[in-house]
Amino acid sequence: MKERNVTVRINGEVHVFNHVAVPKTLAQLLRDEAGLTGTKEGCWEGDCGSCTVLLDGEPVNSCLVLAAEADGKEVLTVEGLSREWELHPLQQSFVEEGAVQCGYCIPGMLLSAKALLDENPAPTEAEIRSAIAGNLCRCTGYVRIVQAIQSAVAAMARPR
Repeated sequence: MKERNVTVRINGEVHVFNHVAVPKTLAQLLRDEAGLTGTKEGCWEGDCGSCTVLLDGEPVNSCLVLAAEADGKEVLTVEGLSREWELHPLQQSFVEEGAVQCGYCIPGMLLSAKALLDENPAPTEAEIRSAIAGNLCRCTGYVRIVQAIQSAVAAMARPR
């Protein structure tokens, strides 16, 4: 089996992975090699969004991206959202709005929402729903998730 070395900046820290099998996905690299299990393994077909991470700022299904494709790039996982034990406003609003039930979809939802807010800090409800459309939730029915994102938008707009 072919292997290659992969260097990735994950959550702001450079990681060098040696002898990565070419067919290994980014999801497998993050979970198995980097120990970042917040990235969930769901359908392995890019349909559920539970493995969503930001690759150079863009949301991707990490189950569909080869680890080698991330070489030299920046990856943000759910573990990288909080800083120094302080939750990101999106994470805080998900807690406050009760947007978490089983929690399996939440890492992907948070990262899809972050990508949206990075591009558009004042999205409409329709834009929020469109941004998270690739993330399936079987528990909450999306109402509280959308409310949590709207709450985070309001919190982030307030002057500090």
